[in-house]
Amino acid sequence: MSSKLENPVLMGTIGGAQGLRGEVRVKSYTVEPASLGDYGHLHDEDGRVFEVLEVRESRNDMVVVRFRGINDRNAAEALNGLDLYIERDNLPDEELDDEEFFYTDLEGLEAFDATGRSHGTVTGIFDFGAGDLLELKGPGKRPVLIPFSEAAVLQVDFDAGRLLIDPVAAGIEETDDGDGPGSRRRRPPNDED
Repeated sequence: MSSKLENPVLMGTIGGAQGLRGEVRVKSYTVEPASLGDYGHLHDEDGRVFEVLEVRESRNDMVVVRFRGINDRNAAEALNGLDLYIERDNLPDEELDDEEFFYTDLEGLEAFDATGRSHGTVTGIFDFGAGDLLELKGPGKRPVLIPFSEAAVLQVDFDAGRLLIDPVAAGIEETDDGDGPGSRRRRPPNDED
């Protein structure tokens, strides 16, 4: 059974096999890792469907999962590195507070500053351990990463399809006085120079 997703949301990535019965370790991207199976069937990029039979917590954001039809270690090992997705419509919007949203909903929003100048479109959201970053890409421009913080992203407007950003706090522009996160400072002169 196979069905391509129209608006896929990454939910987890399969790691190595766990034991001999076909279980796999999965890095879960859900808030509660053990809720990975609560959103319906998972799909790979090609549309192959994975029915979750059992999920148990492991450590950190890892869970051990048993899928229907994956019954031995060889079948489990063949899934190593596979990304698992659900359709965006399967995410429960009604559980969100007014100021909450899914990161996937940020993709495609255009980032503007207070003067109305566009700084590109959100093409990705990353977390390398020091906080969330938004990737902005404009036509003919190289992608830039900005912090997803209250100082850098002032407003998220889904209805208008845009973000209001402070380009200085985002680190993509300097202030006129050379101060601020985006400014470059010269090294102070050394007496020995």
